[in-house]
Amino acid sequence: MMQKAKRLFIAALFSSIIFVMNFFVPPPISYLLIAVQAVVLALATFFVGKLGATYVGLVGGVLSALARSAFGPFTFIFTFLYGLLVDAFMFAFKAFPEKEGVNRNRVMLAMAFSTAIIGFLSYYVFATYLQIIEFNMVMSGLVIFVAVGSGLSAGYAAAYLWNKYLKSIPT
Repeated sequence: MMQKAKRLFIAALFSSIIFVMNFFVPPPISYLLIAVQAVVLALATFFVGKLGATYVGLVGGVLSALARSAFGPFTFIFTFLYGLLVDAFMFAFKAFPEKEGVNRNRVMLAMAFSTAIIGFLSYYVFATYLQIIEFNMVMSGLVIFVAVGSGLSAGYAAAYLWNKYLKSIPT
């Protein structure tokens, strides 16, 4: 029972970090800080276990949607989907914590793929469906390039934090 309470606390804490970042940082800048959200989601997978990032994305998405009511449904969907993608790619690349730590390269790949997909998908929805911005191939390439870079750096940071400081914390 205590172990479940600890995992729930960690998921709530990480969801709160996502909410605070989305609430206090205005939208253009908050999208540039996706690496912070990526690190939080990766660490949620390590601490909580299977579907940890999905739980954090679900709760963080609900809280963030309440903060940004104009784009609430999109904020919820993209935050939840990002957590789901992180869990899916962590599973696909077998980037799970072991006694000696996590494989840095696998975590980096999982985060790069999930961040690239969510970055392009959110850009595509806002450009074609909502038509808030104009869709063009150069911008699409730039979004993917920045998303991959953010995912790689976030994956490296999460793996480093886990291997160096966090793997010995009992969950």
